[in-house]
Amino acid sequence: MLQAAGICKSFQGAPALDHVTLALRAGEVHALVGGNGAGKSTLVKVLSGVCRPDAGRLRLLGEEIALSSPAEAARLGIATIHQDAGLVPTMSIAANLFLGREPRGRFGLIDFAAMHARAAELLSSYGLRADPRRPLGSLGDGARQLVALARAASADARLVVMDEPASALERDELDVLFGAISRLRDEGRAVLYVTHRLDELYEICDRVTVLREGRVVHTGPLAGLDRRRLVSLLLGRPFHAEGVDAAAGEPAGPPADEPLLQARGLTRRHVLRDVSLALRTGEVVGLGGLRGAGRSETAKAIAGALRVDAGQVTIAGAPAGKWSIRNAIRAGVGLVPENRRVEGIVPALSVRDNIALAALPRLSRAGIVSDAHLDRIVATFMRRLDIQAVSPRQAAGELSGGNQQKVLLARWLAMHPKVLLLDEPSRGVDIATKLAMRSLLDDLAVDGLAILLISSDVSELVENCDSVVVLRDGAVVGELSGPEVSEDRIMGALAAG
Repeated sequence: MLQAAGICKSFQGAPALDHVTLALRAGEVHALVGGNGAGKSTLVKVLSGVCRPDAGRLRLLGEEIALSSPAEAARLGIATIHQDAGLVPTMSIAANLFLGREPRGRFGLIDFAAMHARAAELLSSYGLRADPRRPLGSLGDGARQLVALARAASADARLVVMDEPASALERDELDVLFGAISRLRDEGRAVLYVTHRLDELYEICDRVTVLREGRVVHTGPLAGLDRRRLVSLLLGRPFHAEGVDAAAGEPAGPPADEPLLQARGLTRRHVLRDVSLALRTGEVVGLGGLRGAGRSETAKAIAGALRVDAGQVTIAGAPAGKWSIRNAIRAGVGLVPENRRVEGIVPALSVRDNIALAALPRLSRAGIVSDAHLDRIVATFMRRLDIQAVSPRQAAGELSGGNQQKVLLARWLAMHPKVLLLDEPSRGVDIATKLAMRSLLDDLAVDGLAILLISSDVSELVENCDSVVVLRDGAVVGELSGPEVSEDRIMGALAAG
């Protein structure tokens, strides 16, 4: 149906796709998987006409095509359903189904009666019983995905690209969605299904392509592809199955001392399911899992930045009460987020101001902050963390990724925290900075901090952590400690069916 050959795409000199080749067949559901930064979203944008590749060719039914816009892709029969379904909640279901191609009557006016009748017929064929005149926003997530799917089918799409369509669906909604996808396959359409959930992948997909760092590292049938082999491809780590099953998923038993911080039964709909872990003084606990496993969400829940439906955080055995970012900071909990540019650094502010942000309330007296005192603190942490900047007054957004990460660490260390949550601290930094981070973790643990290290790099977890908690689909599937912490056992927990 569609062939992509040698697709390359770079942004500001950084390659996002490196000679990617993909073949999508009629009557087949093809999975596209990969970790953060693998290039999945960029490839979807190329296939849907959002951005043009720097090199490479696209062929649709054997004919070379050049997609100049999403409208051009739609005209050629390529429909893309994004994670948020790409619809208009305030408009009616029928209006969403036929947006841009409404049936017209006399004088070119929209024939609403015909549109509503066609919409009702289309919705019924996809098992969705709803008045087509209702606002789309009144439907649940699963129903919206079905509307998006019905819209694509009614537009005679030959190829349907689905980007994380099931991330917020309940099991019954997922069953209906999979039934609709099976119908598209039976009608001879090609479906590209982008997901990070292995269970979904094996349930609905026929073939799979794995991207890693912008390159295709595997493509082929799912039948016969072992879960452990797939996890190995996703992580880029060899997998040795011997001795794995006995350890994966078996708690090693907590040390005798009382945890400094304990999270119990953290639950949030579609995100976390009964997640529990404990952090002790002087200990580095790793939190592992594939993309979408709930790692960052767990850290944010512990830091009070994500509201949970159930569960609680206790500090030194005492319930922390109503948990919030403010209360977490007061209790000595600091979070260095994964997306430092969006959720951490304020690029336009100076290095000095970025470091001082969290500490300002503590440093102020009657609302006044001593510049001299602040300068001493900033100088101390710039020297301790070896932050490379022209001066403390340089804009933080001008620093390298590694130095921005150090600025965030300095911000929380200036608060003298008890617990430090580090979400992918070494992502996007050079080797020297990674080694410096490792040495710093050792020093902080010796100083008595309790550290939660989140990483998609299995070797980083093994090298730095005293114990590792493994998540999959928002739930704990493995707890390893001491000599049990090994690459094979972590990957075994990730791959367990």
